[in-house]
Amino acid sequence: MPHLTSTKTYSPSTAFRTVFGIPGYAHPLVAPTEWSELTRPGTPLHWVVLNVADGPGSRPDPHCLEAAGRLRNAGVRVLGHLDATFGARTFGEMISDAHRYIDWYRVDGFLLDRCPTERTSLPGIRRTVTTLRAVRDDAHIVLGHGTHPYPGYAEAADQLVTFSGPWNDYRWSQVAEWTADYPPDRFCHFVHGVPGPHLDEALRIARWQGASTIYFTDRTDRGGRTDPWETMPGYWDDIVSRIGTGVSE
Repeated sequence: MPHLTSTKTYSPSTAFRTVFGIPGYAHPLVAPTEWSELTRPGTPLHWVVLNVADGPGSRPDPHCLEAAGRLRNAGVRVLGHLDATFGARTFGEMISDAHRYIDWYRVDGFLLDRCPTERTSLPGIRRTVTTLRAVRDDAHIVLGHGTHPYPGYAEAADQLVTFSGPWNDYRWSQVAEWTADYPPDRFCHFVHGVPGPHLDEALRIARWQGASTIYFTDRTDRGGRTDPWETMPGYWDDIVSRIGTGVSE
């Protein structure tokens, strides 16, 4: 059971709907099953990140075009992956990537991965988000901090990723006091290495900490050598049936 630093006003008994945010599967040629599964009726998806080649790539990719088109036709929100490199990436580079995502893949918004967390970086992120919303109307913006940032970031975007990491850290994680001022749909948790028998515990932690967009997987990063998000968890049907509408076969 995690240690909490605040008492949330939300609980599993209130209007709390858990949905998936997919951090980004491998290229559709490498992970065709994963991409096709995302259009399965009844899957509770909030959004899916499209990461072509550490960004939009240098030219339109026909396989990614097809995958994004299928998702869009199924009513699934597609986000382009923008790497903020903890504030080292320039404003111009990110906006240039954003334009390519919009022009080629007609994305609905963006995940700013490796987003900085410090108060001093907030004005730059606000500028980037404002510009992204100017170039794409109604853009859904997720800031991928991976931990709790300075509270002002919560007003700069639609959602914040306040945890991204392994299960051994997540099960003892703490929630920042200031998050209690916001509804659960403002926060996302990405957790890898979650054993199947601990899925219920992981879902309880997300609810207790007030994060309604989640992605849990039994895949691991093998000490930082692999991307745990690239393939579907072995218990995909199980977790879909737990939080969705019972599409498990």
